[in-house]
Amino acid sequence: MRSTFMGLETARRGMFTQQGALHTTGHNIANANTPGYTRQRINFEQTEPYPNVGMNRPQIPGQVGTGVKAGSIQRIRESFLDVQYRGETNKLGYWETRAEAFTKLEEVLNEPSDSGLAKTMDQFWQSLQDLAVNPTNSGARSVVRQRGIAVADTFNYLHNSLSSIQRDLKNEISVTEKDINSITYQISKINGQIADVEPHGYLPNDLYDERDRLIDELSSLVNIKVDYTGSGGNSLKMADGQAVIKMVSDSGKELGILVSGDSHNEISIKFDGVDESVKTVAIGNTKFDFTELKSSGKLKALVDAYGYEQTGKVAGTYSEMLMKLDDLAYTFATKFNEVHQDGMSPNDIKNQTKAGNPFFADMENATIQRKGFASRIGLAKAIQDSLDNIATADGTDPAKATIGDSTNILKLANVINDKFDYAGNNELANFRNYYEGVIGGMAVLSQEAVRLSQNSGSLREAVDNRRKSVSAVSLDEEMTNMIQFQHAYNASARMITLQDEMLDKIINGMGTVGR
Repeated sequence: MRSTFMGLETARRGMFTQQGALHTTGHNIANANTPGYTRQRINFEQTEPYPNVGMNRPQIPGQVGTGVKAGSIQRIRESFLDVQYRGETNKLGYWETRAEAFTKLEEVLNEPSDSGLAKTMDQFWQSLQDLAVNPTNSGARSVVRQRGIAVADTFNYLHNSLSSIQRDLKNEISVTEKDINSITYQISKINGQIADVEPHGYLPNDLYDERDRLIDELSSLVNIKVDYTGSGGNSLKMADGQAVIKMVSDSGKELGILVSGDSHNEISIKFDGVDESVKTVAIGNTKFDFTELKSSGKLKALVDAYGYEQTGKVAGTYSEMLMKLDDLAYTFATKFNEVHQDGMSPNDIKNQTKAGNPFFADMENATIQRKGFASRIGLAKAIQDSLDNIATADGTDPAKATIGDSTNILKLANVINDKFDYAGNNELANFRNYYEGVIGGMAVLSQEAVRLSQNSGSLREAVDNRRKSVSAVSLDEEMTNMIQFQHAYNASARMITLQDEMLDKIINGMGTVGR
């Protein structure tokens, strides 16, 4: 026979369970704007029916329900969408950083414009042509010297500006390295806290949320793969467990373990101070060349922009651009000097000697050195000392040279049209074509980075919207749930009132017949 008080316990369970659901709803509403928060719900479960199966069970028609209980408080989250979101975040981190690097590069080179290298060179060539019209004009000679100074200053400015940005990239790589290590450290600590809670049969949802937020942040920096291992004990089947985070290549090849349980391996970047490039990357004790990374994310984009070693050479956006500037300045200055040294200047004609003075010089070395030359190019001391050291006349036969001869200055003016091997790859090009090729190649890569950055941003936003439709807090839905749970709570309370009235009738009303 059932207990007379059985209905009270059923109603009490209903009140307490609906109260827990209201508390969970309040928690959701309170965290509606909390970054990384995942809405939670109580999983209602029926309590064990009465009576239990056994030989001494009471003979009643069937088992009677005894109410409801809160089985667990669970996050509403779709792991597949998390994987998609992190993949798109990783791509976006790479292309955004790459696009930003190209934007800074374009701002420095500033082509086409009235202040870029191309315009400065055109003005220099024009000054040479003007001097060829009247080789004895000191004003025209002065313009040639000033335009030469402008050419050297422009090369210096471009090289120094790009080198400054490259140093900033190096600092940003170091900051990103610290960010990665900080995030992996925090995740390992949260793993430890989760391992302390899950074996007791609880779901540490708020710890899960914080860990997922950190993993999302980490995915923008490096390409990762996340697996989970159980915490043991009395952990629920739906418990997430401890995260194991591996750094992988775009093809899925494992590069190293960043987090495993409550331990983590730090990532470290080794620089080559001579070539200004990244030499190796290490994850814990695992070391490999950067070219083996073949991954994406912000870190990869920063190193791609800064520079890295590849088959014994330095590659990378800024390293290659600085090298091309050096090639351009070195080849131009060398070829220009060769023509200039073959000519005769007014001072040479007066002294009846062929001094063979260069026009451009390496301001830090006795002879022109290719590496870093764009930052050191300047006018030779002889040209700075006297305008009459500019060689305008033909120097084939010094005895026949005249001050009014413009043969050599015409040859100098034609250097811009002559084809030389600027890049050292046996491909001939004139100055304009080579420089246009450099600028054009940069523009194509920049457009690609901007386009793919926008595409990645759109894809991530689409995935994020789908993820939010599942996991984010909807205030309208929570208000509906709140009303639903409130009515259920009130109904359970009304059941207690009803049971009280029935008990009052039994206790105080029965046995009074005939009195």
